[in-house]
Amino acid sequence: MISFIWPPGSKLPAGTGGSENYTVGQVRELIRRGISAQVVTVGMGSNDGRNEFIDIPFIALPTVAGISDLDGTVVFINEAAVVSTKEPAFVIMHIPPPDDRGRAEIAAMIKGRTLIATSKYAAKLWADYVGRSYDDVHIAYPFAEPCFATEVRPANTTHKTRILFAGRLSAQKGIYTLLEMLHMEGIKNNPDLVFSVTTAGSDKPEGKIIKLLVDAHPHVTVIPARKTPVAMAQLMAVHDIVIMPSNSQYWHETFGIVSVEAQHTGVWVVASNDGGLPETNCGGVLLVKPDEPEALAAGIMAAMARGPFDISIRRQAVNLFTVEQSVDNLLLVLFPAEKLITKPVEKIVLKSSIKVL
Repeated sequence: MISFIWPPGSKLPAGTGGSENYTVGQVRELIRRGISAQVVTVGMGSNDGRNEFIDIPFIALPTVAGISDLDGTVVFINEAAVVSTKEPAFVIMHIPPPDDRGRAEIAAMIKGRTLIATSKYAAKLWADYVGRSYDDVHIAYPFAEPCFATEVRPANTTHKTRILFAGRLSAQKGIYTLLEMLHMEGIKNNPDLVFSVTTAGSDKPEGKIIKLLVDAHPHVTVIPARKTPVAMAQLMAVHDIVIMPSNSQYWHETFGIVSVEAQHTGVWVVASNDGGLPETNCGGVLLVKPDEPEALAAGIMAAMARGPFDISIRRQAVNLFTVEQSVDNLLLVLFPAEKLITKPVEKIVLKSSIKVL
């Protein structure tokens, strides 16, 4: 049994972030392979999100002390409780390290446990943060759900370039860089460009404020956030460019799965050349200087100049960052001496990116 321990005191929400998507997707793939796996929540009772994932086994523990009684392998997600486990435990960090004030607490939390990050960039961050060697932090890349690769793209009958910002309504995701860019010459009042922003993150205090801004902007269409991979794939399929102008001043993307999902759907990605975003390139990413509206605009223009996403690029992209590869890599970390993988792990080869300065 592999038990994925969701952060104590939190429910597992649907459609709100990468940590949830990766965890649920990995559990599903493990079960598909005949390997027992489950999600474990603490302090939430049956109101722990299980109603959103009826195909996933859940166990609700009243306190963290119950983790000590779990048989098999324990994998903490983002937050490791300071409890004993029957077997050596693991911690997957889908998030970047917090500021220095939490360093001592986190170091104690992961002491004696194998640390797993979601990109080379994140592994370096966490190694430096907790004082470990980079070689002691393992990497298990995230994945795009298969529905993105199989989604059929309908013909674009609008004859316009449809641009999507699907990140959370947060300064971290570069929403203010996008808003600045919308007032630039060549972008402002350009009838050939259509911008859409989802309401993802609008349930948070910061997101509520930002939603007021995007609601008021005459050149932005605000659309409901999608809560399932299938719904997100359908949304991406009716767009031509996905933008990820993530902030680099005080926060960095540790990976950026939206980039991979977009490419699997046959959509160009214009992303900040920062953090783990360069590692997401499957052949369809244009990297731009972060925090600069002019660079974001140039990236959009460069993507438009390349025309529709070539089918050959999409065929290549869908073979990278799959759920099978993600779970293969995870199993190699969890059970390095056991033969649980039925086929060789495919090497992830990242394609070169075009940098627009």
